[in-house]
Parts: sequence; C-alpha cells; structure tokens
Amino acid sequence: MMEVTRKIRELKAELPADVCLVAVSKTKPDELIMDAYEGGHRDFGENKVQDLAAKAERLPGDIRWHMIGHLQTNKVKYIAPFVHMIHGVDSLKLLKAINKEALKNQRIIDVLLQAKIATEESKFGLAGDEILDMLASEEFRALENVRLRGLMGMATYTENSDQIRAEFQSLKRIFDEIRSSSEYGQREHFNQRSFGMSGDYKLAVEEGSTMVRIGSLIFGVRSR
Repeated sequence: MMEVTRKIRELKAELPADVCLVAVSKTKPDELIMDAYEGGHRDFGENKVQDLAAKAERLPGDIRWHMIGHLQTNKVKYIAPFVHMIHGVDSLKLLKAINKEALKNQRIIDVLLQAKIATEESKFGLAGDEILDMLASEEFRALENVRLRGLMGMATYTENSDQIRAEFQSLKRIFDEIRSSSEYGQREHFNQRSFGMSGDYKLAVEEGSTMVRIGSLIFGVRSR
C-alpha cells in the first residue's frame, strides 16, 4: 500500500464517521494525489487558483476540489465550472462574484463563510455579528447560485492548546447562534463547521468540527 494511502486510512479510522477529511494537496505533485485517489480518497484542498485549475484539468473528474486559500473576486471565474466547495469566503463582495460565475456555469456552488477566531492580524475572516448581519441582508438573500453550507475558521498559530480550544469553541458559538437566531441557519444544508489542521485536528474534532484540512500528516512537509 502506498504511504499516502496508508496515512489517509489511518486518519479516517481515527476520525468520527461524520467528519470529512480534506487532504491538502497544495504544492504536491500529481503522483502523490493519484496515490491517494487510487486508495479511494476524493476530497482534496488547494490554496492557489492557478494550481487548483491546472490540477483539475489533469486529474480525474470525480475529485471533489476544495478551494481553501484566500480567493480574489477576479479569479472566481477560473474555478467556478468545477469547484466542489469554496472555503474562506469573507465578504459579501466575494459571495456576489461567486454567485455571478455560478450562474454563468448553471451551477450552485457550496461555500463556507470564514469566521475570524484567531488573534493574529494576518488571518482573514468576519466577526460573528458581521456574519449575522450579512445573512439578514436582502443582498445576501438575493444570491440564488451560492449555497451556504456553514462556517470555517483558523486558530492562532500557537503551542497553547487552551487558546486553540477556546478559539474553536468561539466558532461553534457563532455557528449555534446562526442556527438559533437566523432564518438561514434553520436550513438543512447549513451543517458544516470546518476547523482543524495537521497540528490541531484532534482538538478540533473534540470541539465539534465536521471537516478537517490535513496536509503535512498525509503528504509530508511542503516543498515550497
């Protein structure tokens, strides 16, 4: 069995059945992705539009590609025809761009809103009240070609597990607030809480994550 496939199977055996494992394949060659694919894995994450579009062109069509990096509005068109889910949506402007390109491609594109839970200024994201205000707006409700599946967030890069846990809990609170106070949150498809990576996925699962993004534990450290 290929090493990549073995690592994915070990992770899936450890994760609860309802937690989706997104294998972060950014910077990794097609051969390693195909090792995972031939072992049965289908969910892969890329953080650069050009890499995502190129790999989607070369690799099997039933791969579920997740755009996990910061996305610029002018680049949505390159992934709109095929992307499975766009993580990290942090503005109404970006949602409108995704909706526009989804409509052109006669698709409904699944998205996650990025909640800012880390203390680091470099992290993108929306505050909880900003998310609630957006969901209540007429502009948001007019977007018929995006489907909000849930929230994602990235914890502070720190060794302090208590801080990481608290930040994950804050995302869960925002999610629960949407569920209880927003008409949108009552929709059946609003059910994803995407947080947790190679260094903190165990904590994330304990705190209610339904989707983890794991790269180095599967593919090794990044080459660039």
